Amino acid sequence: MKLRVERDVLAEAVAWAVRGLSQRPPVPVLAGVLLEASPEGLTLSAFDYEVSAKVTVDADVEEAGTVLVLGRLLADITKSLPHKPIELISEGSKVQVTCGSAKFSLQSMPTGEYPTLPANPDPTGVIAGDVFTQAVAQVSVAADRGDTLPILTGVRVEVSGNKLTLLATDRYRLAMREVMWNAGDDGAEYAALVPARTLDSLAKSLGAAGNVSLSLSGASTGSGLAGFEAGQRRMTTRLLDGDYPKVTSLFPTSVDTTAIVETAQLAEACKRVSLVAERNMPVRLRFAEDSVRIEAGTGEDAQASETFEAKIDGPELEIAFSPQFLLDGLGVVGTKYVRLGFTQPTRPAVLSGQDEIDGDADDSYRYLIMPVRFAN
Repeated sequence: MKLRVERDVLAEAVAWAVRGLSQRPPVPVLAGVLLEASPEGLTLSAFDYEVSAKVTVDADVEEAGTVLVLGRLLADITKSLPHKPIELISEGSKVQVTCGSAKFSLQSMPTGEYPTLPANPDPTGVIAGDVFTQAVAQVSVAADRGDTLPILTGVRVEVSGNKLTLLATDRYRLAMREVMWNAGDDGAEYAALVPARTLDSLAKSLGAAGNVSLSLSGASTGSGLAGFEAGQRRMTTRLLDGDYPKVTSLFPTSVDTTAIVETAQLAEACKRVSLVAERNMPVRLRFAEDSVRIEAGTGEDAQASETFEAKIDGPELEIAFSPQFLLDGLGVVGTKYVRLGFTQPTRPAVLSGQDEIDGDADDSYRYLIMPVRFAN
């Protein structure tokens, strides 16, 4: 193999391909990135039996060939090289990396032992990259980070014709986002459970590349695989097994009190007053007389409070939340104003977006958050 490629192009491609590689792979070859040079350019592949990544970049290929080298090492090398073209040459068991006066010699690994990457299932729909990235970020924030219930570490992706619904919960909050997309089959009805961390990572990296093609048919065919593609980047991930709980019924059908608050103002106030909240202590919010008062700290401990305007409709209400859970929802709602809907201080509240203070609520995204009981 012999080729020349721009430094930034190679560094970005290697970093993207190897980002999911395990620090301790089950077999040595899975620490590698596969480089395949052909007349079409340079293709880089990485695989750990759970997630695969493949990207093709432009390169001036003089001699086609395939080599396998340590992925993270190559990523570290390429990002440290000067901004000059890089030359890659394979010679026997070595791969020579040359950039300006910098030269590296890497040990290659046997390509015959590298597993074949899974093929993407047939595409089932296309969604705008920015919409996909935002939707995934809005729901993955509510996915469980622990291992007690592995099924809750996933994002449930439901397809109903041209409507795509994403759901995630950790039992203390629930996030749901509904978006329209171009489905390959207007009558398609199925669901897939994608690991949240993987989905969040790939959404950020693929969304910037343009429209994203989703291949979710694995959920119905039994292959247990989902595929994602944007531009010259392709990824697959294994789906989680299990029956996801029927959580959408937790959203209340009506609310008694609504409060419309400027999103940034509420978020900044929550950050400030929570500085005095001890570990696992909530912040308290009182909604009354077109204002919201947010407090933290009790008794002889440090205390803080802040009051600002809000548009209130309904009876006065005082409720407490985990400050981090509240901030998570405020951080991804994506609108200038946030609408909070309440029934009782002991019942879940629903957070949704709103562009104008007197405008209509945007229910395409809803974030349900459980309140914390506090002493009167």
